[in-house]
Amino acid sequence: MINDTEKQKSPIGIFDSGYGGLTVLSEIKSLLPQYDYIYLGDNARAPYGNRSFEIVYEFTKDAVKWFFEQNCHLVILACNTASAKALRNIQQIDLPQIDSSKRVLGVIRPTVESVADFTKTGHVGVFGTSGTVKSQSYEIEIAKLHPHLKVSSEACPMWVPLVENNEFDKPGADYFVKQHIDNLLKKDDQIDTIILGCTHYPLLISKIEQFLPKSIQVISQGKYVAESLKDYLHRHPEIEIKCSKNSVVKYFTTDFPEKFVDLASLFLKKNIEAQKINID
Repeated sequence: MINDTEKQKSPIGIFDSGYGGLTVLSEIKSLLPQYDYIYLGDNARAPYGNRSFEIVYEFTKDAVKWFFEQNCHLVILACNTASAKALRNIQQIDLPQIDSSKRVLGVIRPTVESVADFTKTGHVGVFGTSGTVKSQSYEIEIAKLHPHLKVSSEACPMWVPLVENNEFDKPGADYFVKQHIDNLLKKDDQIDTIILGCTHYPLLISKIEQFLPKSIQVISQGKYVAESLKDYLHRHPEIEIKCSKNSVVKYFTTDFPEKFVDLASLFLKKNIEAQKINID
């Protein structure tokens, strides 16, 4: 017989404006394969990177409400723009009104927590979308946790299109990758650690490392978000006990599922199935 606790268990929600969050999901699944996950890409309204704070907040709130309708108790915003522009409002304003027992977490803080372990010079760079860079979320969070570090950011608006058009490993990407690396290092030539502040960017990492000095290390978010989630579940058994464990992943998109499945294979290196849903 299934008791009430088992009936109430549900997958962990993973949200992104499009495909980039699949790099985070991949790392989370690798570290925590026993859990169930629901991935939602809001591809119909992507990209979020150049949209206003108000629009990103409304779109992200729509998605979070959808996850809650699926009975998810924990949602990860696997999107830097959503984490930068919407997470704080959702945590502080919406959750107390919707359901104070549920949790929504982002990808910026776990990455920031790890950065001081890498830099020796105390000078850190961030590559991100225009929205993430304009929000100054990394500067703000790093100042809170590591006030001695100096942060310089560079917006890379062409990098997401390069990934989503499957040009990330082709010669045409070289100009756009090198351009932004040069721009960032002109701002601060003492940078020795760079955060990839967009979940698409890990697919460009071989190109990035090709044009970076060997002395500079690159932090890709997925690993640190996964480790932070593992620690969070250990510290919050009241949430962990509500997470179902059948090693099942379901994928949803707000746009054409055929296109989502095709592009998702770039990020996951395998074929999946996806369903279309509406959240607006």
